[in-house]
Amino acid sequence: MLKEGKLVAFPTETVYGLGAIATSDESVARIFAAKGRPSDNPLIIHIGNKDQLFEWAAKVPEAARILMEKYMPGPITLVLPHRHNLAVNVTAGLPTVGIRMPDHPVALALLNEVGTPVAAPSANRSGKPSPTTAEHVWQDLAGRIDGILDGGPAGIGVESTVVDLSAEVPVLLRPGGITLEELRETLGEVNVDPGIRDQKQVPRSPGMKYRHYAPKGEMWLVKGDPQKMVLYIQKRVEEAKERGKRVGVLTTEENKEKYQADCVVAAGSRQDPTSVARHLYDALRHFDEQKVEMIFAESFQEQGLFYSVMNRMKKAASGKIVEV
Repeated sequence: MLKEGKLVAFPTETVYGLGAIATSDESVARIFAAKGRPSDNPLIIHIGNKDQLFEWAAKVPEAARILMEKYMPGPITLVLPHRHNLAVNVTAGLPTVGIRMPDHPVALALLNEVGTPVAAPSANRSGKPSPTTAEHVWQDLAGRIDGILDGGPAGIGVESTVVDLSAEVPVLLRPGGITLEELRETLGEVNVDPGIRDQKQVPRSPGMKYRHYAPKGEMWLVKGDPQKMVLYIQKRVEEAKERGKRVGVLTTEENKEKYQADCVVAAGSRQDPTSVARHLYDALRHFDEQKVEMIFAESFQEQGLFYSVMNRMKKAASGKIVEV
């Protein structure tokens, strides 16, 4: 189906991707149409083995080779100058392209069978929480795409880490499954794109430029002392309920019994960042299923994998953050 120019969603170790052959402008254009994605938002291409990277990247510096050796296959995307042999709409006309090799047996089998890189953003309607199951893909894209390859739930749950290696010092463009701490431990100096730190700056990474990961309800992110956070959220829940709103709380296993709301969802444990990353998008989608109008979410210390989780939560809340 992919070789015929059709759109197929497939599993990776991060989230489900919506695939099209990366050398066909026509096929890639169908991704943008199906997702409702702005065409100036570049796509990541997926390869089935490391050797393929050299066919599509014009220059592979030493830092890229080190990351390939250590983290490929895995949740990392390398942004490198391309050879101008991809569909122009994959790169949005930029001189660089993001390349990744997913660590998922179904994805790798598919990619190696196809033989050509597959462009694949997350398989959801643009702006919605990313899909971590085939069911999520079906909810968003049934009737808009040609097939879904069901490989069970995704493992990591947040997208790949995107690193720009086209300049002298590597730049983190999107935090993800590989943490900033791990990158610095491996490479030494790694800069952070200003768009990650500052909501007013436009980030340069695929999938980070526009409002993303957002549930339908209005979401507020609450930061501060854990005890104060719980008291503040419960107070806001009660106020919203008095106004007739259907209210949800995004919390963790440690605190879920402390809230009285229409919908309380625990996305994993504070002691286990991987569990929160894995369940975050599923939790956000659950609020939509429950028709929740307002969501109050606990926050996390921005380090390790929680840095990636908080990045997605800030995007989901459209920058609506309260310090208590």
